[in-house]
Formats: sequence, structure tokens, C-alpha cells
Amino acid sequence: MDPKWSHSVSKHVLLTGFTLCVVLVTQPTAAIDIRADPEVMVENGTTGVLRCSFKSNQVVSRDATVTWSFQSSQPDTQFSKAPYTILYFANGKAFPGPDEFKHRVLFIGDINKRDVSIQLSPVQFSDNGTYFCDVKNPPDVEGTRARTELRVVLKESKNNAVIIGAVIGAVVLLILIIVAACLVMRVLHNRHDYEGCTSLESVSSQAPQPRKKVESSLEVSRCSSPSGPLQGPVIYAQLDHSGSKNSFHKMEPVVYADIRKN
Repeated sequence: MDPKWSHSVSKHVLLTGFTLCVVLVTQPTAAIDIRADPEVMVENGTTGVLRCSFKSNQVVSRDATVTWSFQSSQPDTQFSKAPYTILYFANGKAFPGPDEFKHRVLFIGDINKRDVSIQLSPVQFSDNGTYFCDVKNPPDVEGTRARTELRVVLKESKNNAVIIGAVIGAVVLLILIIVAACLVMRVLHNRHDYEGCTSLESVSSQAPQPRKKVESSLEVSRCSSPSGPLQGPVIYAQLDHSGSKNSFHKMEPVVYADIRKN
């Protein structure tokens, strides 16, 4: 073998290996985001819908697959130990799982719209448990599957829950109304008290004036009244002693005494 040819082949092999390593290391890891309702409550004997959707950076291709699995919450059943596939979707077709779900589970989603929901009808009490939704859209194959807790209840219990919720809501609303009414009454009461205080202050500011007059008159009467006998008013009169024309007029005081007992 020619040494030059073997050396050239070795160089090409090393270069190819290095290129593959660089591509594998530098290529970002594709991931898919899967979402579902955390909990669903369905009445026994009715139709239940388990919704699931996904987000992918890649265009949905024919290689995309959907897997729905179920793990029962009831012990000592064949589905309680580990999740069991109840529906598999691939190449645009749905393939139901075991007989317990074969005629009751139906794919109602549209994978092109990233909707992979299923329908379960009629719902039974044995359907209580956890349902897992897993989607693969190559190269988006890495992602955490979504889970939904299904609770199957009686119609009466669901109606009772609705009634209880309505009663609680009515009680809360009534309490809020009472609190609001109390606050309004308190505000009006405080305003009324404030107006009453204002009117009282205005009346009190005017009332002392006549009282001062009365007190002043009483003080004058007290000061003017002597401790002894009371003397009446003094009246000055003009008296004519002579009766003649040439006589002069003399002013003499005439006292009219008002003698009162002490």
C-alpha cells in the first residue's frame, strides 16, 4: 500500500470524525413542551374530555406520535402498578389499547393544530386515576409528559358541590353588603354629629350676650341700692313763693321718698 495514500485516508477519517463531534456537540437539544389540565372531574356515566396540547420548534410531520397512558388510583388492579398505554396515535391514525378502553376512548384532537386531546365515554368509577400525555415530534423528542388527575363522581355529589359553592358565595356577598351598609351608616352618623356640634357652638356663642346684660343690670341694682331705707327719685320743681311778677324764681328740690322696709 502506498504510504501517501494511507496517510491521505487517515487525514480524511480524522477530519470527518472531528466534524461529526463538532456537529453533535454544538447542535442545540430540541425539546417539546406538553401541557394538560391538572385535574378533571366528570360525572359517572357521562362523557369526559382529557385535553392535551404541545408546543414544538419544528413543523409537525407525519413522524409525530402521541401516547396516552393510564395508571389507576385503585389498588389491586392491573393498571395500578405502572402506566398502561390506552391509545397510540401515529401516521394520522389512532390505535386504542386494551379492551377496557378500546370502545370507550377516542382521539378528538388535531395534531396539525398541536391538539392531542382524547374523549372517554361513558366514564366509569374504575377510570379514576392519572392519565399521561406524551408527544414526540422529531427532532423534538425530549420533553416531560403532561399528567391529568381524573375524578369520577356521582351526579348528586357534583350537584351538592355546586349548591354548597352557591351558598358560600351568597353568604360572602351578604357579609360584604352588611359591612358596606355599616360603613355608610357610620359615615352618616359622624357627619350628623359634626353638624350638631357646629350648631351647638353657634348657639352657645350667641346665648351669653343676654346673660351679660341681665348680670350687668343686677350688678347695677345691687350697687345702687343702699343698705338702709330706700330713697325715691329726686324731682326738681320750680316753686313761686311770692306770687308776684318781680319775684324771682327759686329752684328747690322736692323729695318724694319711697320708704320701704328693709
